[in-house]
Amino acid sequence: MAPLEFLELRRGKYAKVDAAVDDESPSRPSFASDASSFEDLEEYDPLNYDAGTLKRKKSTGDLRTRKPSFRKDAEKFALRPKSGRSCGARQWCCWLLIFVTSVILLFTAGGLWAYRKTLVKDGMSPPWYPSPKGGADAAWEESYKKAAEMVRQMTLVEKVNITTGVGWSMGMCVGNTGPVQRLKFPSLCLQDGPLGIRFADNVTAFPAGVTVGATWNKELMYLRGKAHGQEARLKGVHVLLGPAMGPLGRMPAGGRNWEGFGSDPVLQGIAAAQTIKGIQDAGVIATAKHFILNEQEHFRQAWEWGLPNAISSNIDDRALHEIYAWPFAESVKAGVGSVMCSYNQVNNSYACQNSKLMNGILKDELGFQGFVQSDWLAQRSGAAAALAGLDMSMPGDGLKWAEGDSLWGAQLTKAVLNGSVPIDRVDDMVTRIVAAWYQVGQDKWPEEGPNFSSWTNEEIGKIYEGSPSDDTKGVVNKFVNAQGEGEDFHGNLVRKVAAEGTVLLKNEGHLLPLSRDGWQEHEKKTAKYRVGIFGEDARLSRDGINNCPDQSCNDGTLASGWGSGAVDYPYLVDPLSALRKAFNNDSVYVTDWPENTLPKEKEIIKDQDLCIVFANAHAGEGYLKWSDIRGDRNDLNLQKGGDKLIQDVAKDCGKGKGNVVVVIHAVGPVIMETFIDLPSVKAVVLANLPGQESGNALVDVIFGDVNPSGRLPYTIAKKEEDYGPGSKIKYLPNPVEGLTPQQNFSEGLYIDYRHFDKQGIAPRYEFGYGLSYTTFHLSSLLISNRGVRSPLPAPRPSPTISPPTYPTTLPDPESALFPPGFHKIEKYIYPYLSSTSSISKSEILASQLQSPLSPAGGGPGGNPDLYTPLFTVSCTLTNIGLVDGAAVVQLYLSFPQGSTHPDTGSTIDFPVRVLRGFEKVSVPAQQEGTVKGVKGSTHGGGGGNRVKVEFEVTRKDVSYWDVVAQNWVVPEGDFGVGVGFSSRDLPLEGTW
Repeated sequence: MAPLEFLELRRGKYAKVDAAVDDESPSRPSFASDASSFEDLEEYDPLNYDAGTLKRKKSTGDLRTRKPSFRKDAEKFALRPKSGRSCGARQWCCWLLIFVTSVILLFTAGGLWAYRKTLVKDGMSPPWYPSPKGGADAAWEESYKKAAEMVRQMTLVEKVNITTGVGWSMGMCVGNTGPVQRLKFPSLCLQDGPLGIRFADNVTAFPAGVTVGATWNKELMYLRGKAHGQEARLKGVHVLLGPAMGPLGRMPAGGRNWEGFGSDPVLQGIAAAQTIKGIQDAGVIATAKHFILNEQEHFRQAWEWGLPNAISSNIDDRALHEIYAWPFAESVKAGVGSVMCSYNQVNNSYACQNSKLMNGILKDELGFQGFVQSDWLAQRSGAAAALAGLDMSMPGDGLKWAEGDSLWGAQLTKAVLNGSVPIDRVDDMVTRIVAAWYQVGQDKWPEEGPNFSSWTNEEIGKIYEGSPSDDTKGVVNKFVNAQGEGEDFHGNLVRKVAAEGTVLLKNEGHLLPLSRDGWQEHEKKTAKYRVGIFGEDARLSRDGINNCPDQSCNDGTLASGWGSGAVDYPYLVDPLSALRKAFNNDSVYVTDWPENTLPKEKEIIKDQDLCIVFANAHAGEGYLKWSDIRGDRNDLNLQKGGDKLIQDVAKDCGKGKGNVVVVIHAVGPVIMETFIDLPSVKAVVLANLPGQESGNALVDVIFGDVNPSGRLPYTIAKKEEDYGPGSKIKYLPNPVEGLTPQQNFSEGLYIDYRHFDKQGIAPRYEFGYGLSYTTFHLSSLLISNRGVRSPLPAPRPSPTISPPTYPTTLPDPESALFPPGFHKIEKYIYPYLSSTSSISKSEILASQLQSPLSPAGGGPGGNPDLYTPLFTVSCTLTNIGLVDGAAVVQLYLSFPQGSTHPDTGSTIDFPVRVLRGFEKVSVPAQQEGTVKGVKGSTHGGGGGNRVKVEFEVTRKDVSYWDVVAQNWVVPEGDFGVGVGFSSRDLPLEGTW
């Protein structure tokens, strides 16, 4: 296909550029390619030459971390190489020198011709135009009717005002849209993030997404989302920037994996959907992010890592659908109001201007009815992004932070008037935004904005913090308490989620639960029980719990990752204080050494009956760094000498006779081989990232007030290499790739446990694993047919509702000029034009295209028939232990091995097994009894210790994505059905 031409809006001027960034070239792999196509990608041109990529200048600084004090604090965390250090694999001095040298050699060896040969002119992502219009879903019908009625009254500049942010720090929130005051449509407040309200006071620091995923509890997922939404509502936030389901966790060292729910699409999808329902039931628009394939922090964003282009995640169509898009489909099915496109490129086209992703997959195939917003400065073009399906530009600034020079705003107004962006595209953009506002009932909110400022903690502050010349001040912080009170105090929910999200990995000799009195009854010793607590992760930071910008340092106990997804703690209960409070001082003597470097004299360790040792591993978003970690972890080891600390304590505790409990707080999997098999290490507790109630939740579990029921949301390997070559962070650019780092998802479907199963690798602890203080038994597997099995779903249904229509006559350009006497705020982004002299008609061919509709579409989340149950699986769960407890019953399917494609005859590759459902079920104990401090219950007659568990298996659950048919297909043959307690503990097996 010949390249399209469009006009890109850059810095107030139009520049003709080649629009084929979404074009499919016959000589390059497309979305329909197999994963293996990317193994030798170096032979393809790797640089995406679109949107003026070679003309951008490096940002003068990253201002995302807040408040006036940040600029001083940032100096302490400056992202610069440390002097006096040799060049290591991840030292900027080394790779930058190599890269610059390579570029010089590139030019001297082949000159400009050789350099130009590295440019991807057409990209590798197929085009999909025009952008589908919202309003064809019955669940959104009334909201679209109301939205259309309002939008029909709007002028062009009013429409553009809603689609464009007013600029970084030009409103109270991290993102603020322009209002239409005469129609009483407010400036929308968009605020981070996935685990709380960033930059706000009197809010809750909830457990991170990875902890929520580890609960495997659908009810808690919903309740956390609802509490989060309630706090956003009370603070005046319209759009909450969460939940996160991307990154999904392809790379275990990924810096932001902790924001999501685990390394499986079904677990991520269910957790995301439950969270979205909770947030939106509270009247706040949820945001499913980051769409899509933003799996690492290194090179995620143009210029953030010194290169002019973001990394390109290169993936085949099947893996995209079956792994990474699956949670977004579940989010759309749940009715999410907003989706955030990501920084990175996908198949060498920026995600926020990738028409295949936004128009083709999200809006057509998945039937998304809400609006697509950019990640902050992820928009890299003007008209191209609008045509490709972007609906809202955030924070409004263009290619640089906080300059007030937008790719939209006045430039979008101009693009409509000169014909390069059809007015019906802008009509759809604003209608989608207004419809989402109606969908969650925000038209019933009082006419008031946010009651907090992201930029100061003081009551009085600047109204336009980002404007250097406007000093207008007013009340910006009203200190509204959003945390709930009494029984509804959200700290109670935090404690429950954190406890249920704690995973007991090892419990040799049933050391846990501990007794508050120290000695167990059978030991009957008169001396005080001596407990030693070790490691700085047990205590609070001595510099304060909110000392570092966005929690970007590892000092003291770890309860959150860092970055825009983090929040300030209202308080933080440290494990050391909680443990001291929990033990009975009359019978237990507690000693602590809350540091990672032990004293030379080891008496403090040797003189203990029990040693509890704490260690952690931190990571976060790439715009901040701690130590030598910038975003992504450098490895999967415990940090700050945690492994050695555990080994030393284990060696000397009680002179080699004491028992050791290891507690780990971590953003993701850590390698435990240096200590996991040590004889004195009797118990290992993975507490994940528990939020503000950290210590209390831990005490609940290790003393048996809560029977542990957390399960791993990822696999823990014996060594990092076991995760496979696709799991590696790309830390260094490859000179062969030019100025766009390439990351090839050549492993396809095989991430996390799927890879371990395919390669026959034994993990240390498998996906879904976790111990309890009681014992469960599964029995009575029953598989019952429900629907008619056929290879393809029913044909895509025709819509019964039509999207709104509007007049297409363009307004007089004079109507878009600044009103006479208008007072401009410096750096505030307006939709108005200063002059009409540059308005000239142009034609854009994208508006004339009509890509074929996906047969997999037709409803929210896809073709409605995909969600038709084809069979059910039921079983009986019995608690055969002595204490009440909860088990996570997990359903895995094994697709027919050896299946062949009906058209090509090629063998279809399937993972050994895939998760397709789970239920967390509480079951009372069989009889009265006591297991070391956990009180049991008496349940006589009727088998009160048995519970029936049932799963519905849908058509989509038993389908694979056929890249030829471009549809979900049920393969021929028998499916294996496995029900059990983890991906490798499946005592019940059957076939369907």
